[in-house]
Amino acid sequence: MATDYNDGLEEIESEELDLESTPATYEVITYPADFTLEGLVSKYRKGSMTVPGFQRNFVWNIKQASRLIESFLLGLPVPAIFLFTDEVNNEQLVIDGQQRLMSVVYFFDGYFGDADKVGRRKVFKLTGLNENSPYYNKTYADLEESDQAAFNKLNDSVLRAFIVKQITPNGNTSVYHIFERLNTGGTQLVGQEIRNCVYHGQFNNMLCELNKYESWRRIFGNNNPHRRQKDVELILRFFAFFENGDNYERPIKDFMSNFMRENQHLSIDKQERFESLFKTTCDEIITHLGEKPFHIWSGLNVAVFDSVFTTLAKAGFPDDLSTKFDNLKNDENFVKGVRGATADESIVELRMSLAKQYLVE
Repeated sequence: MATDYNDGLEEIESEELDLESTPATYEVITYPADFTLEGLVSKYRKGSMTVPGFQRNFVWNIKQASRLIESFLLGLPVPAIFLFTDEVNNEQLVIDGQQRLMSVVYFFDGYFGDADKVGRRKVFKLTGLNENSPYYNKTYADLEESDQAAFNKLNDSVLRAFIVKQITPNGNTSVYHIFERLNTGGTQLVGQEIRNCVYHGQFNNMLCELNKYESWRRIFGNNNPHRRQKDVELILRFFAFFENGDNYERPIKDFMSNFMRENQHLSIDKQERFESLFKTTCDEIITHLGEKPFHIWSGLNVAVFDSVFTTLAKAGFPDDLSTKFDNLKNDENFVKGVRGATADESIVELRMSLAKQYLVE
């Protein structure tokens, strides 16, 4: 039975174990930094501190946010936030503490939460406090006007941040694993959700747009996008194997993450080539194999998908593809290569080789 994360896809135990495997050894430094709230808000407004839009919606209510602001006004300790230094994009990613940071930003802005569909925003008055509190029902502007001491105290209040920076290996793949382990905001971020946070940019935007393509939705087997973005991850998986499959090394999650990092800000020419390649391959697969061709057993098998989709994208489509595909699916070694240790380098090489042998040669 498939998990919620793999809803609609065949669950392959070895694939899940690889996704959960211990990452490479990293040299990461972590050091504390104390920011005034005024300074934090300034960094956020300038874009040098980012809460990735793909991470998670703001979930605190106004009472929770108000109690946080009151804690600063009363001089009470507040848990630290964690920031990851992204030197490629010259920014700091919030990897834990989004609710705290955004509560402060909203209060300083004077409005709670984002605008509704017609552009209205709720005025942020400190709510849920004791009615005898001097801060009850106050806005940021009210404090500035009527309680300069409290206003200055809030601006100068300190929120500690722990800055995380990867030293070796080159890149920022460690942030993927940090997100897996550190994020405390309810439902744990997984897979492509984390990559969306870490590698947001033109390549990610392209993947999300391709995920809407009609032929792809028919191949995936569901008109609605996967709620944990497993469909987007499959598109990434294809491009990674198509362009860099000869250099594949497990764990597969790092293989995909590295490819996404390398192409985070891909050129327009490369983007157009990728888009054309993916759409053409999807259209041809629907023509030759019909809908849901990779749902072989209990759901979409990602190993059948990556080997066949990649092979056909490289070599083209023979007239008798349907017959050749049936023969491939009946090969005992191929079945082992798509249902066993699917992430092992030797098994990946085996199923890619067999797909080429049956479908092309």
